[in-house]
Amino acid sequence: MLRRVGRSLLRVVVALVAVQLAYGVAGLVGGAFATNRAWQEAQAGVRIYVEDNGIHTSIVVPVVAAGTDWRDLVRPEDLRDPRFAGHSHLSIGWGDRAFYVGTPTWSDLKPATVVHAAFGSDDTVLHVGHLPEPVAEAGVRPVVLRPEEYRRLAGFIRASFSTGRDGRAGSVPGYGLSDAFYTAHGRYSALRTCNSWTGEALRHAGVRMGAWTPFSATVMAWLG
Repeated sequence: MLRRVGRSLLRVVVALVAVQLAYGVAGLVGGAFATNRAWQEAQAGVRIYVEDNGIHTSIVVPVVAAGTDWRDLVRPEDLRDPRFAGHSHLSIGWGDRAFYVGTPTWSDLKPATVVHAAFGSDDTVLHVGHLPEPVAEAGVRPVVLRPEEYRRLAGFIRASFSTGRDGRAGSVPGYGLSDAFYTAHGRYSALRTCNSWTGEALRHAGVRMGAWTPFSATVMAWLG
């Protein structure tokens, strides 16, 4: 009996490892196929940034640019310290509420959170941080968009906010004094992760990007 139980557990472990490996390979393959192949970065226009903290990617946009003003959605009173709303840029990322709120870094990652997110959740949020214009470095890639490309990007991001009749999304304070989480549209799953959303947003703008970008590396590999 013990041998049978042991063999059954071994099969389960092998199957889980195989699924993880298959998912990893599929993600890398999906990220390797380019969309918007003819796109070239603009010489002048709106400079955005794509950030990577090792788990989540986010898109950094100016508070006001190319006719887009984010201050109707993202307001000082949403922050623990409203003074940070005076910064010039916003970092915006999308994801599962439990995964995003509970895992700011790898050290906070819990197996139960991963399993829950992988099976899918309609409880999604946008994480918005207020910050000065970033400096290009490892994990922060600048991208210059034409005004029409930026407006498409902004339209995609704005459509991800779940707003009420007053045009505002529900919010709660974020990790610190200068960020907040907002209710969002969309279903999170292993097929549509926070990094997939970043890739979708950039593809919608017209930027050359992988066809499916479930991992942060599959986003960042196409930038700079």
